[in-house]
Amino acid sequence: MSAEKTPIDGSSSANTLLQLHQLLTSCSKSISGGNFSQSQTSVSELINFLDSVSDASISELEPGEKENAFKILSGIYEFLCSPSLNQENIDALSFELPKSASKFAGVSPQCLEISDNIIHRFIEKCSPRDMLPILCEALDSPNKTVQAATYVCPLISGLSDVFISLQRRHFEQIKVAVPVVVKVVKAISTESDYEDTELETLFERIVVNAHSIRTVCRKLEDGENEKLRALLGLYVLQILALVSVSRNYLHFALRLASILPYSGISGLGLITGYSVDTMSHIVIGEDEEDCLSFSSHVYLGASLSVVWAQKHDEFAQAAKFDFGAIKTELQNNRTKRWQAVGMLKHIFASIDLPWEFKRYTVDFLLYITSGDISNKLEHNDCSLYMTSLFSSLQALTMIIIYASDTVLRKNAFEALKRVLGDIPNSQRFDILKALIKNSDSSSMVAILLDLFRGEMHRERILRTSLQKNEALEADSKTCQSTLFWSTSILELVESVLRPDTGGPPILPDNSDAVLSALNLYRFVLMTEAAGKTNYTGLRSKNNLQKAYNEWLLPLRMLVGGIAAANKNDIDQHAVDTVCALNPIELVLYRCIELVEENLKHLA
Repeated sequence: MSAEKTPIDGSSSANTLLQLHQLLTSCSKSISGGNFSQSQTSVSELINFLDSVSDASISELEPGEKENAFKILSGIYEFLCSPSLNQENIDALSFELPKSASKFAGVSPQCLEISDNIIHRFIEKCSPRDMLPILCEALDSPNKTVQAATYVCPLISGLSDVFISLQRRHFEQIKVAVPVVVKVVKAISTESDYEDTELETLFERIVVNAHSIRTVCRKLEDGENEKLRALLGLYVLQILALVSVSRNYLHFALRLASILPYSGISGLGLITGYSVDTMSHIVIGEDEEDCLSFSSHVYLGASLSVVWAQKHDEFAQAAKFDFGAIKTELQNNRTKRWQAVGMLKHIFASIDLPWEFKRYTVDFLLYITSGDISNKLEHNDCSLYMTSLFSSLQALTMIIIYASDTVLRKNAFEALKRVLGDIPNSQRFDILKALIKNSDSSSMVAILLDLFRGEMHRERILRTSLQKNEALEADSKTCQSTLFWSTSILELVESVLRPDTGGPPILPDNSDAVLSALNLYRFVLMTEAAGKTNYTGLRSKNNLQKAYNEWLLPLRMLVGGIAAANKNDIDQHAVDTVCALNPIELVLYRCIELVEENLKHLA
């Protein structure tokens, strides 16, 4: 279609400019004449005309159309700069022209420059307080036919000018604009169909916008200055998160890092969440609606700031982070280490971040959990951090499952074990149970059940040593050696061998989890029988019969039926199915024998 389109020649271009001149004259006369209805119609016709030109220029991008768009935009700017144009006309046009002019920004760099000039002209001639909501409204409603990354650039630069031009109520007005900017940039930066140059232009404007807020801060007195500096800190953290998600731009990250010290932010405060909570309290207070508009990427940016410092020494220098001191403090302070682990969940759980950041984050986690951390501050209360620790561990399991990098998976598993080992026994028991019950991955459930079995083995060794040492046995606080050896083991095994559906598990899909659950059941039953104990309740007659009739026999029938159906099939899927069921069949047989033997002893 575009090949058949008649190129714009000098005559048609002149006609277009004539039409623009007529529309501008009509707007000027109707506005100056005080005819409200006519002025609305004239302005609407002008905006429709401009939108049609910008849409055609962006969709076709013919050389003639680019030139025509530039001439039209230049004509608008010349009109706005005319000495004869009165304030009433400028005020009336300020409501719609900034948005319309910004739509030309994606046509060419020259059009972007003129769009900037047009918006700057409005800011010069109109009240900054009036222009702020106009620009915010234009930012919040980009047209689907325009290139959003370039469309928002003149508007964001305009906001930078507005911030500096404000005369009063700086904090309140900038606080309205910041969430709008973040929302728009978040939507753009997570899309993949923008050129690097477009995103670089966008982030350049954003960084300048942040520095404009810093400029305003310097003009304010203590009270409002503190609020605006806190708002600036929250803004910078959100933009840092978006820079990281988008293209991992170091040069923008460094410029943002240089603002962090001005907002009173420390590296340790960021990685523990303290600085974020402090700034949020200053900016938001108790306003829950405001909290929702600011919280989305703040914690991610706070966590990423420390990871950036780990990746690049120049970032740590720009942000004035003593990275070595941060890591040492986290190694030595268990409570702050828990807080840091809770913050890292924002990185682990992000689906938009490059895997590189997750690799550095796992390395950071391995460092702060290295050494003999289990003996440091053993009696700290972990209850306040249970939710965030669980979320971080759950996000770590996703890395173990989905990361394509073998080394990353291995390190993530090591980090998972270390974090679990850093949690007091009672909470570790609860978290492991919750991770198992909330995992949809059979392989991950198997891994977690094996960890659970390892905890039970460790407790058994400890209990045995305590029984041999009367002095240690007297210390009742130390002798908490039956937390994992409890009746909860029944519920845990049952959740795998007889899931909520009521029947046996789905095989071979859940082969890993089933095999691990059977091994756990057999280990516990054998250990309890050898020690003539029943901490878990597994050796009671009712529980033995329940396991035999409701778990093991139905599972044996299922495994036998699947194996028989695939026995003579040479299809690869059938072969894989039989191979997956063989170890289950073996362990299942031994479990049944063990239960029958225990029932005989009770008879």
